[in-house]
Amino acid sequence: MAIERAAAEPGLHARQPRAIHSAFTVLEEVALCGPGVTAREISANLRMPRATAYRLLNLLVQEEYLVRLGDLSGFALGRKVAELAHLVTPARPSQAVRTIVSAVRAHVRGGVHLAGYAGSVLRILDEDPDFGLSDAARLTRDLEASAMGRLLLAESRRDALAASEGFVAETLARGFAVQTGAFDPARGCLAYPIRDGDGRLVAALSLCAPTELVEHPGRLLDELRDGATRLGPLLS
Repeated sequence: MAIERAAAEPGLHARQPRAIHSAFTVLEEVALCGPGVTAREISANLRMPRATAYRLLNLLVQEEYLVRLGDLSGFALGRKVAELAHLVTPARPSQAVRTIVSAVRAHVRGGVHLAGYAGSVLRILDEDPDFGLSDAARLTRDLEASAMGRLLLAESRRDALAASEGFVAETLARGFAVQTGAFDPARGCLAYPIRDGDGRLVAALSLCAPTELVEHPGRLLDELRDGATRLGPLLS
C-alpha cells in the first residue's frame, strides 16, 4: 500500500529533469546571443532538433521568461528574467565613477542616469537622485521603451537585417540612442554608449528631459560624450 501511495503522489517524472535542463539551456543561449536570436540559430547552436527548440521557446514565452521581439525577428529575455535580475542589487559604482557622473549632472539640465549591461540585461547602476526614473522596472524589461534599452538592442542587431530598419538604423547612424513619448508625450531620453578598451558596449549615460532638449541636445551631448569617455576605463 505504501508503495502504491508513493507512486500516486505527484512529483518529477523520469523525463522531466532532462526537459527542465533543456529549457534552461535554451534560456542561457538567448542570454548569450542577445536580443534577436532566432529559433533556427538556437537549434543550430545547441545541436537541438528544431521542433524541440520551437516547443521550448514557446513554453518560455508563455511563462514570460522570453519574449518575441515586436518585428518577430527573434527572441529576447522576458519580464521574469528582468525581475529576477532586478532582485539582485548591482554593486554600487565606485567613488571614481560616481564622481564623474555627478560632474555630468552638474552641467546638464535633466535627469542623468548610469545604466549597465550584462549580456542582454539592462540594469540601473546609478539613478539621478534629483530626477528619479518614472518606471525602472519597465525600463529593464521593455528595451524598446527607453534610449538605454534601444542602445543595447541596436548593438545586438548591428550585423542583422534589422540594422537597416527603424530605430536600430537611426541609433547606429547617430552613434547614440533616442526615444521620445514612451512614458510621457512631452518627454524622452537619450543614451550615449560607454565602451571598454575592446570597444564592447558595457554601459550608457542617459539623459531624461523634455522632448525638445532630447532631440536637440546641443552641448549637452558633448557633456555626455566626455563623461562616457572617462567612464569607459572604470567600467571595463
